[in-house]
Amino acid sequence: MVKYYRTDDQVIHEQEKVDDGVWVQMIQPTLAESQEVADMLNVDIEDIQAALDEEESSRIELQDGYTLILVDIPTTEIRHEKQSYTTIPLGIILTKDVIVTICTEDTPVLQNFTRGRVKEFSTKKKLRFVYQILYRTASMYQSNLRTIDKKRTEIEERVGKNTEDVDLIDLHELESTLVYFATSLRANGVVLDRLTRYKRLEQYPEDKELLGDVIVENRQAIEMTSIYRDIINGTRELLSSVIDNRLNNVMKYLTSITIVMAIPTVISGIYGMNVNEKWMPFANVPHGFLIICVLTFLICLITLWILKRKKML
Repeated sequence: MVKYYRTDDQVIHEQEKVDDGVWVQMIQPTLAESQEVADMLNVDIEDIQAALDEEESSRIELQDGYTLILVDIPTTEIRHEKQSYTTIPLGIILTKDVIVTICTEDTPVLQNFTRGRVKEFSTKKKLRFVYQILYRTASMYQSNLRTIDKKRTEIEERVGKNTEDVDLIDLHELESTLVYFATSLRANGVVLDRLTRYKRLEQYPEDKELLGDVIVENRQAIEMTSIYRDIINGTRELLSSVIDNRLNNVMKYLTSITIVMAIPTVISGIYGMNVNEKWMPFANVPHGFLIICVLTFLICLITLWILKRKKML
């Protein structure tokens, strides 16, 4: 899908064709659409298709007549029947008169622009538009990171109460997401560093100030990712220790019960041996069976008391 947008007096509206100062938004474009835009703007179709490859890394390339910027943006996906976060490439092509964005989905990062929610937004100020996109991307990373931390907190609150093995799996999913985020944010940081030396298009003082804000936000997102990874790692170790300790307690109780139950088994086994009854205590005593049962019960109680004293029960 290809759409054309233009802002006039800070009001965005859709157009039917390419013109100076137009934003070309491409969402999961077909090969025919990619070829049409490539021919129209005289750009390489491979640069347009690059943003459609999920394995493409963030970078900035200066081509003849245009600039390609690739960054990773956060998005959601269904992983193991649950909603998880991941990253996808967003391609930005800057020509002399037009800016093009290419992505595999209609990302919320760009929805803010198409719905007119960004102040001082103009499709004619292409470089500032790029910085605003990158600023929204860094802000979205931070928002998703806070959501991830809330999920971790919910799991942590269940530690020792309703802790289950599935919580360990959920923590692993969160940790995997943070790995994706950390990798993408560092790669985006390299792109931002190169943009500080970008001289092809004119940068106004406001643009440089906005770029500085983007760099700060991106660094903050990297720090948040690192901190949350350490916290999740600690929570996962705590959860694993709680589950192991719970298993140890169960094994301890089972061992104690086995010891106690072995006592009547041993006594009944001895009295069940085929030997002369005159050598068996209480064999010929009235109520001998009851006496043996009472003694067995007392021995079991004493054993339970000893195990409890030694905190084995």
